[in-house]
Amino acid sequence: MATTTKAKTAPTAKKAAPAPAAGKASKAGKVATAPASAVASSGAKAWAGLTEAQILAQPESEYMSKAQLAFFREKLVELRANILTNATDTGEHLRDTEVATDPSDRATQEEEYTLELRTRDRERKLLKKVDKSLRMVDDGSFGWCEETGEPIGVARLIARPTATLSIEAQERRERMQKLYGD
Repeated sequence: MATTTKAKTAPTAKKAAPAPAAGKASKAGKVATAPASAVASSGAKAWAGLTEAQILAQPESEYMSKAQLAFFREKLVELRANILTNATDTGEHLRDTEVATDPSDRATQEEEYTLELRTRDRERKLLKKVDKSLRMVDDGSFGWCEETGEPIGVARLIARPTATLSIEAQERRERMQKLYGD
């Protein structure tokens, strides 16, 4: 009888349970994701186990689900870390450079510093938007237009994760600014 038991269990031990499709909720309520090896082989970057293509392929009923919020949270956290790393690198770069004696070399060096500092200033402003977006993810308001309350759209959020207005509301705001100034 022991040989019969081994014969029955050996084949089932080799079989792997089929994984649910990416983005589909399992019975436990957790969203299954593609294996890391599948994501790595496709070359697509994944946040919270989901790629941008998988997020875009999800139905509208999944808009700002827990899985999508986790995706955008990780994307925002990574963006924040990159900004902070760039700021640190800039600080080190400005401290480590030697003074040029030739006036044209000095002018070139100062122009490079100016461009680098201007870029860091833009990133400083972006950092505030990233922090605001992370707070919005936490309170559940992320992905919804601040003016109209309508969905901003997954494609827009993937392209610009700090967006707080839908495309229509942003276009209206830009038209008003053009007409009446800031």
